[in-house]
Amino acid sequence: MTFNRLELNRILNLYGRMVADGEWRDYAIDFLRDRAVFSIFRRARKFQSTASKRIRGLSRKQGIYSVISASGLILRRGHDLDRVLLAIDRKLAVV
Repeated sequence: MTFNRLELNRILNLYGRMVADGEWRDYAIDFLRDRAVFSIFRRARKFQSTASKRIRGLSRKQGIYSVISASGLILRRGHDLDRVLLAIDRKLAVV
């Protein structure tokens, strides 16, 4: 499973803004058989702070996208990537 061009563009735009604000420092993308994971790392720590996942099996039930915190807590889940990313995109949430 992979992210398509539009999904990856939306995630990288958010990542670029957060890097410019000094919030995030690095990222990793993992493509597994049943999911694609975009992991975000804060500062210079090796610990993941947030992950955006696209999971094939949940596409009809709870939504194909989810944002998960470093502790494993699901912050938001849904069918629309933009709405799911509002959990970590403060500038869009303020509007």
